[in-house]
Amino acid sequence: MWPKNPSDALSAGDSSFPPEHHQHSSSSLYSLWLQPLNHKYSPAGNQARADMNPEAQQDVSVSQGIRMMFYMMKPNETSFQTLEEVPDYVKQATPFFISLMLLELVVSWILKGKAPGRLDDALTSMSAGILSRLPSLFSRSIELTTYIYIWENYRLINLPWDSPWTWYLTFLGVDFGYYWFHRMAHEVNIMWAGHQTHHSSEDYNLSTALRQSVFQIYTSWIFYSPLALFIPPSVYAVHLQFNLLYQFWIHTEIINNLGPLELILNTPSHHRVHHGRNRYCIDKNYAGVLIIWDRIFGTFEAENEKVAYGLTHPINTFEPFMVQCHHLVYIWTTFWATPGFFNKFSVLFKGPGWSPGKPRLGLSEEIPEVTGKEVPFSSSVSHLLRIYVVVQFALMLAFYEETFADKAALSQVTLLLRVCFIILTLTSIGFLLDQRPKAAVLETFRCLVFLMLCRFGHLKPFTPSLSFALENEENIACFHELCEILCKC
Repeated sequence: MWPKNPSDALSAGDSSFPPEHHQHSSSSLYSLWLQPLNHKYSPAGNQARADMNPEAQQDVSVSQGIRMMFYMMKPNETSFQTLEEVPDYVKQATPFFISLMLLELVVSWILKGKAPGRLDDALTSMSAGILSRLPSLFSRSIELTTYIYIWENYRLINLPWDSPWTWYLTFLGVDFGYYWFHRMAHEVNIMWAGHQTHHSSEDYNLSTALRQSVFQIYTSWIFYSPLALFIPPSVYAVHLQFNLLYQFWIHTEIINNLGPLELILNTPSHHRVHHGRNRYCIDKNYAGVLIIWDRIFGTFEAENEKVAYGLTHPINTFEPFMVQCHHLVYIWTTFWATPGFFNKFSVLFKGPGWSPGKPRLGLSEEIPEVTGKEVPFSSSVSHLLRIYVVVQFALMLAFYEETFADKAALSQVTLLLRVCFIILTLTSIGFLLDQRPKAAVLETFRCLVFLMLCRFGHLKPFTPSLSFALENEENIACFHELCEILCKC
């Protein structure tokens, strides 16, 4: 999947690797970033070749899939010598995401007599997750690119990739790095501009875990970089994925207290506090897997009064670009409205609540009080339009999965057009749910784009009957009219 020096000198415990092999030009970082994910490279010249290791393509078993969601995989089954061998655990977790979300829905209906969240909010969360994954179609993750670059150029020692001690040390190192990244993402305004996306949901369920930021990854790599001085990239890549997957199941309200595990692990109870906008919840419980970091560094808070979820100032929109970018817009306007160079610097690098004359993280008394009467922002569209939106989202999701599965066989033009169509679909769905004035126009345009992409072979209709319909001009005209009628509902 990702590159690693294939030289035998990088085998377990070998520290005799010639120092001249660590020397690369400054352009190699850029080359690593642009290199396709399904290629290997030669560190001497960064030459890509399409000889994907077949082991990396093997699916995980059901047992492994369940255990990887809870960080219960064993070192001997998740240790790999090269990065090419490391499975894409996150991609293979998709059926487990869906299964756990359906299980949460069933259990919530049984225990509470209602769904764990709202349809519009869940669609927005999944849309954010899709947007955050699209850049990986064109380039390697910057978290891995920078890590590989540091490892190849500046590593101090080579810990054995197949040692359980290396595996557990990496588990601790990645989780410790995540704690500090997560904390800084709340305490540094420009980093909060990315992370706030995840906190913008006013529901708290498993779909909320998928509400990820497009921008967050461009700062998180800094906090993992020290590990590249001694931890092999293949071991790091495994734990980076497991740390993320563990945090999926803790986004739920149907699990209350886990007893003694609450002392050590990050649990749904602890993470509910983190997602709260109550004053006692602000800037608490940053843990990824181990809550001990919060206990050590004084940021732990136990759940007591009922938690109200979301941002302290809700954004009241389901439009994906507003969800991703609204705080960046706020920083831009605040930056230019704030006088003085040092004050402008503070707008970027102090807390989101800071303004001239206030402490670094702002004043807690300025955080709006939670009264318990807060009503989450919801869409008031008709049931017919909700059905239409769900169908279009499901079709888009199928195209999304197909695009990732077939990306090696798709041309760059087709790949780019598909990504643009996915973004257009998510934006149109957001406009429809927000009932924007131009929603009908945008959805009609999206339908036309869909027809054009199918006609020229960049998208494949899922049924032969649809392919036939697209060749009939009268049917196309009727399809246009149907889109306009649905958009006006």
